[in-house]
Amino acid sequence: MKQHIAHIALVVDDYDKAIEFYTKKLHFTLIEDSVLSETKRWVLVAPKGSSECCLLLAKAANDVQSTRIGNQTGGRVFLFLHTDNFKRDYQNLLDHKITIVREPVVEAWGTVAVFEDLYGNLWDLIEPI
Repeated sequence: MKQHIAHIALVVDDYDKAIEFYTKKLHFTLIEDSVLSETKRWVLVAPKGSSECCLLLAKAANDVQSTRIGNQTGGRVFLFLHTDNFKRDYQNLLDHKITIVREPVVEAWGTVAVFEDLYGNLWDLIEPI
């Protein structure tokens, strides 16, 4: 049996604002942007070169969902972005004035820094050893 996670839903307040952040600041690829209804779209973004898992940018549809924007995991790191060049990608975060929550540290398993996306979700940027 073979399985993999295809998409992870990320609750956002605005499709276009989220697309702009992920494609312009993090340099993700817009995989799909399909209109499903007057208020709903199917929007997938993924890091360049990623083939298995995408973020599904899911616009909050009600007040309860809106309360989860930026805090889907209760303040814990939510997503883990691996890179083949930590210095390049960390500099990109700085160049785009993305909030760094924890400065880079070298651990036994690699180099890591924590940053916030435009909603406040926490991400690890990791270059594994």
